[in-house]
Amino acid sequence: MDFHAASIIVLFSLIALTCAEPVKFVDCGSDVGKVVIVDIQPCPKQPCELHKGQAYAVNVTFNSAVESQTSKAIVHGVIAGVPIPFPIPIEDGCKSGIECPIQKAQSYHYATQLPVKSEYPSIKLVVEWELRDDTGKDLFCIKFPVQIVS
Repeated sequence: MDFHAASIIVLFSLIALTCAEPVKFVDCGSDVGKVVIVDIQPCPKQPCELHKGQAYAVNVTFNSAVESQTSKAIVHGVIAGVPIPFPIPIEDGCKSGIECPIQKAQSYHYATQLPVKSEYPSIKLVVEWELRDDTGKDLFCIKFPVQIVS
C-alpha cells in the first residue's frame, strides 16, 4: 500500500471516530466501579441497529473502586422485562483489554466483540452488560437500547 492510500484510510478512520457519539446508557448497579464512557462501533445513530450476522466492537471505560484478580462479563438481552442470556465469545474481562489484577482507583478500557447471530429475531430490546469482580460484585453494569435488524 502506498503512502497516499494509507493517508486516505487514516483520514476516513479519524472522520468516523469524530462522527461517532458515545452510546447513551443507564447504570444498572455498578457496585464497585463507575462507568466513564460506552462506545459501540459501528453505531452511527441510537438506538444502535445491530445487523444479523455481524459483530460489533463494544468499548467501556470505567474506574475501579476495588482490587480484583479476575473479571467476568455477563450479558443479557432484556425483552419485555425478562433477561435472556446473550452469549459473547470471551467472558474473561482480563482477556478483553483489561490488565489484571485490577487495581483500586485505576481507569480501565474493556474492549470486546458483540456477535449478532443470523438466527436472532428482528426486535427492539435492552442490552444489560455486567463486568463482575472476583467477589461477584459489578465493576460496571450498564443498560442500553438496541434494535436487531436483517
